Amino acid sequence: MPQSAVLVLRLAGPLQSWGRPSRYNRRETHHQPTKSGILGLLAAAEGRPREAPITDLLALRLGVRTDQPGSLLRDYHTVSDHRGLPMPSSQVNAKGIQKKTSPAKHTGVTKRYYLQDAVFTAALRGPAPLLTALEHAIRAPAFPLSLGRRSCPPTGPVSKGLYPDTTLLDVLSSVPWLAAAHHRNQTRGALVTLAATLEDPDGEHRITDTPDTYNLRTGTVFSSRSVSHTPITIPTGHAPSEARDDLPGTDPASGHDPFALLGW
Repeated sequence: MPQSAVLVLRLAGPLQSWGRPSRYNRRETHHQPTKSGILGLLAAAEGRPREAPITDLLALRLGVRTDQPGSLLRDYHTVSDHRGLPMPSSQVNAKGIQKKTSPAKHTGVTKRYYLQDAVFTAALRGPAPLLTALEHAIRAPAFPLSLGRRSCPPTGPVSKGLYPDTTLLDVLSSVPWLAAAHHRNQTRGALVTLAATLEDPDGEHRITDTPDTYNLRTGTVFSSRSVSHTPITIPTGHAPSEARDDLPGTDPASGHDPFALLGW
């Protein structure tokens, strides 16, 4: 068995929400899957309890390719007690029991943000034995899988298999475009350029999305990691004859298409 491997996941669903620092009643989402969210999905697949250590998962390097960016959805969310009782406070007393709201509050209002109709290709690089076990777990998960929040289940198989002895960039450059058919049909060229974020110790950008634990009692502290952003050009699956060489500024002879980044 090779020493290292890359596990590829297709993260697609009607809704996704990848948590980012939020305050009070406003719950935002990142524009792409976070390392915390993806490692949580892997831990759920294996059936790890929240207090279980995740040191082995933290060592995995992550790459994410945006195959279909989707759009932002805001959910105006309200909640109240069906018995007409006041809502409990977010604070607890010395015994761990939630305090009552003062003055009494009967309806809680939050604004929750989601990505709708988005598709991402995620790649995790690490020890082959660990990733092999994770791949088996994803195909037969112990706990239901979710795309950031429990209310966001994935559609279709999540695992796209293992790739031995390779890099994140090579894998994300070779995996076919996983966008939905209606999105792929909007592009008529033979190639499409997709945005990708790769975990890179020499990367110039920092993302604070690496958890130390999922234990609810102790809480989670997030640390930052270095990443690099890079465009990846892959085939669309369309025949070359379907390429739109009639667009201004497109030179079929040179292969230069300034509209490729826009998905045209």
